[in-house]
Amino acid sequence: MARVQLKNLEKVYGGFKAVHGIDLDVAEGEFMVLVGPSGCAKSTTLRMIAGLEDISGGEIRIGDRVVNELPPGKRSIAMVFQNYALYPHMKVRGNLAFGLRLAGKSKAEIAVATEEVARILEIEPLLDRLPKQLSGGQAQRVALGRALIKKPSVFLFDEPLSNLDAKLRASMRVRITDLHRRLKADGLASTVVYVTHDQTEAMTMGDRICVMQAGRIMQVATPKELYSRPANLFVAGFIGSPEMNLLEGQLDGDGFHGEGQTLPIGPSLSARMSARPQDAVLGFRPQHLKIVSGDGVPAFDTRLTNVEFMGHEVYLHVSLGGRQLVAVVGADEFEATSRADDRIRMRPDAEWMYVFDRGSGQNVSLGANA
Repeated sequence: MARVQLKNLEKVYGGFKAVHGIDLDVAEGEFMVLVGPSGCAKSTTLRMIAGLEDISGGEIRIGDRVVNELPPGKRSIAMVFQNYALYPHMKVRGNLAFGLRLAGKSKAEIAVATEEVARILEIEPLLDRLPKQLSGGQAQRVALGRALIKKPSVFLFDEPLSNLDAKLRASMRVRITDLHRRLKADGLASTVVYVTHDQTEAMTMGDRICVMQAGRIMQVATPKELYSRPANLFVAGFIGSPEMNLLEGQLDGDGFHGEGQTLPIGPSLSARMSARPQDAVLGFRPQHLKIVSGDGVPAFDTRLTNVEFMGHEVYLHVSLGGRQLVAVVGADEFEATSRADDRIRMRPDAEWMYVFDRGSGQNVSLGANA
């Protein structure tokens, strides 16, 4: 295992700056996920750690070594790619053993290591098959095995599950996280930097998640903290499914004014705010937007536009002026007789409302010391 540190890391292609001086510290044994939309430079960052891309500035440290000038083979890393990169003419046994043969290991050492990795990944029956005889999940496990057998200090994963169907992706998420846990318990190589565009992978696999946009780090936090304490508008809108409802408006002493309606923000939200921007964005997750009965409680007056039954939950799509909002309610909370264009009064849970400065995008409702 080894700590990975990025200090003021930059990447420039011609006159285009792809990575803007990022700092990231991955603890020894940590499972760190880099997530963000296409083009955010998460894969570029991973490839710089691996030595497959030259850096334009800054420092990469793996363990106690600065590795800026070291070739990939000298960095004590192993990388698993999106396309598996198996040698088609070699059987699984040969694919697993290839790196050890290049390193000059003896036949006995290679045989022991191959059998051990095959056992860990439960691919013993596949050892004498060619890659073309493997399913997608089997091929991905072989690719994992080829990385694992090298016993690196750091594992690097570049969207390794994106070619699999949804059911197999879910299964492989569990396999990879379980493998990481077992290796860590055994004191073996288990520091992981994992790239994905899929927030479900990020939220279910990572010890911490680094959210990136346009070559910059937006927030680094645990999955729970990203969901409950997003640092800015980008993270708030990117993390969560369905995504957070965001309403632009103005903030004053009476509350939040948006789309022709006013909602008092209440003392709990007021107490959390470190600033009171006039131009603000009010954020609340669909799970925290509730139906209000009666006229005595301040609420938004919305119009129902669509209903999606999801089993024990119902997704309500409602219109508030010119904005579409989504509420997730229990099936027993919703009147099945409701139809499109019905009026529904809805209010966000005051404990789970956020206020963002519209200019800077920063969340100003995390508390004065956040």
